[in-house]
Parts: sequence; structure tokens; C-alpha cells
Amino acid sequence: MNSKQETKIFIFVIFVTFLLMIGAYYIGKSKAEQSVTEELHSTAPHDAASKEKQTTHHSKKIQFTQFEVGNSNVKTILVDGDLVWIGTSGGVIRYDTSNDSYRIFDNKADGLLSNGIFYLNKIDHRLFVGTYGGGLSVYNPVSEQWKNYSVPQGLGDQFVYDVKKVSNGDIWIATWSGANRIINARMDDTKSWETYTVENTDGGLPNLWVYGIQEGKSGEIWFATEDGLARYQEGQWQNWKHKDGLGASYDTVKGAIQFTNDPGKASTHHAQQKVEQGLGDVEVAYNPNYIISLAVDSDGIVWCGTWGGGLARFDGESWKNYTTKDGLPANHVFMLHIDQKKQLWVGTSKGLALFDKNTEDFSVLTTADGLYADNVFSMSDAADGSLWVGSFGGVTHLTLPEY
Repeated sequence: MNSKQETKIFIFVIFVTFLLMIGAYYIGKSKAEQSVTEELHSTAPHDAASKEKQTTHHSKKIQFTQFEVGNSNVKTILVDGDLVWIGTSGGVIRYDTSNDSYRIFDNKADGLLSNGIFYLNKIDHRLFVGTYGGGLSVYNPVSEQWKNYSVPQGLGDQFVYDVKKVSNGDIWIATWSGANRIINARMDDTKSWETYTVENTDGGLPNLWVYGIQEGKSGEIWFATEDGLARYQEGQWQNWKHKDGLGASYDTVKGAIQFTNDPGKASTHHAQQKVEQGLGDVEVAYNPNYIISLAVDSDGIVWCGTWGGGLARFDGESWKNYTTKDGLPANHVFMLHIDQKKQLWVGTSKGLALFDKNTEDFSVLTTADGLYADNVFSMSDAADGSLWVGSFGGVTHLTLPEY
């Protein structure tokens, strides 16, 4: 095992331990469907000249059902008709809402090579599963067979964080060793696989650790990395970092940093990263260049969820950052999701927020409103408009009134 593999395994263990404790898993309704009248917290400016926000309250009736998955982290959820696919640190759970049944896919009896699941997506009628250390697994629901893709097939790395099929037919994959492109989605043709790294893009891809991929309004491809945002368009690469406006400054957020352990003391990777990015004096979990989550809305606006630097908005020319001072529940943004109504949802370490693009206010949901836990890692919305929200230890199915 080389030093790079050891570093990845160590960081994987640290990351999982930091946010969750891997353990047993099961699924079952912990609460029957309930109706509760709660206070949805929305924030509005209290002074036209002030950047601070005050909290107002709107009484709303929320219906919720909670599902326990044991000591597992729900990093990804996919709603597909009556089926809800749930990616956990103990495998994939397929939950059938039509008959309240479930099945668990893991590396004990099924085709998965790793139980750590980071990403789920339906592409060409197949389920694509990005895993921790097991590469990319693809499930055919008709034949009920799995097929795995890893480095020998062309995959850049065994750690897969995102998979997207874009409008020109290509598939892009985010890994810890760069980004893959599969021309015309020819998965089984090794000649169709390409890998983009820092080196072969002349630094256009600023970091090998890629966490998210999104297609832009004009067909450009956006990449979330540990050292900034990158764009690939018509064969050209460009990137943006904190010095360009990505993420709030440390002085802005230092009083609201939730995680006070220094990642640089836990791994040589993060220690080196701090030095390279000029964060050597910061001893808490703050890195505005580290983009954990990524979304592009229908207007072409790019949204970046950062590690302690809040929510960043980029219109292609200028940046604007939102933090707890603007009503965001927390400055660690784990998840971004655009629903069927084109609304932006923001999952943080202290709750789920709905962003109003017109007023720039946040409406916040927490455990008081029915969430299983306040750390929100994943989300998917069903055809009926209800929300499935993944946290540590469980999933919440929310039905919200119009607001």
C-alpha cells in the first residue's frame, strides 16, 4: 500500500468518525405520521443599512415520518417513483413506499465492493452508486445484477463522490484523484475514459480531490474541489478560489465555527493543505476553498457550500457569500438541492434552510420541526412535493405547507 492510499484511508476514517460512527443498520418507522404545529424560522433584514438579520416566525403545520437507519450516515437519497434509495455507511437501502418494505444491498451478499455510499443517481435506467474505496458500482434493476468499475477500467480513483450524465451524452465522475469523462457514456470501452488532473490541465483543475460536478446553463461543466471551483468549457479550464471571492473570510465566521478541532492535526493531507492555502494560523474547521456541495440553478447561478465559509453564490463574474449573520443556520454547508419548483435548499450542520432568491431570506427547519437530526447531508423531493432528508442515524419524510 503506497502513502497516497494510506492517506486516503486514514482521512476516510477520520472523516467518517468525525461526522458519524459506523455501526449496525436497520430501517423502521420510529414515529407514525404526525402533524405538528411548529415555528418555521425565517430571517429578514431589521435595518436597510445593516447586514445583520433578525428572526421572525411563521406558524406552519408540518407532517413528518422518521426512519431510523442505525449508526449510519445518510450521505445520499434518490426518490424514483415509489422507490426511495438511501445511501448509508452500511450499504444501500431500497425502500418501497407502496408496501412499506425494504431491501439492503451491501458487500456481504450483493455486488457492492464497499458499504460506504456517497452518491446515488439514476442514469439510463440503471442505478449508479459512488462508494468510499470500492469504486463505481452500477445496478441493473431488470437483471438485478451489479457491475463494478475501478482503476483498471479507467476510473481515476476508488473514492467516487459524484456522477453526472450531461446534455452531450458524456458521463463525468468526481473522484479523489481528479475527474473522469466517459465519452458518449461508453462505460465498457476503456478508450472512451479520460482522466483530468491538476497536472494535465495545467492547474485548471485546482485540486485532485473533486467532490461535486454540475452542468451549467450553456453546457459548461463545474467542479467542486478542496481548493476552489473549476469550470471546463470548450476545452478550456478556469478556476476561482477564496482570493477571488469564494467563501466568507475567517474574521466574518470565526465566532460561529461549530467544529473546533484542527483537521491539520488529524492528517498530513490537511496539514499540507493548510500551508498551501495560507491557512496555517487557523486551528479550527475552516477552509473557504473547500467546496463540499455544489448546485447550478435555472438562471445559471453557481452555488457552493463551503467548509466553514458559508454559502457562496457565483454569477460567472462576481461572488456573494451568505453566513449565519445572514440567517444561514450554520457555516458548514454539507448539501445543496434544487427542487422541482426551482427552489434552493441548503443542508448545514445545524439544520435545513430554504433560500428565497427574491428576499435573500432563509426559512429554517430543525429537529423541532421534525428533522431526524440537524446535520443534513442529503435530500430528494418526490413527485408530490414532499421531501426526503438524510442525516446521521435516520431519514425524515417531510410534507410541508406552501410558504
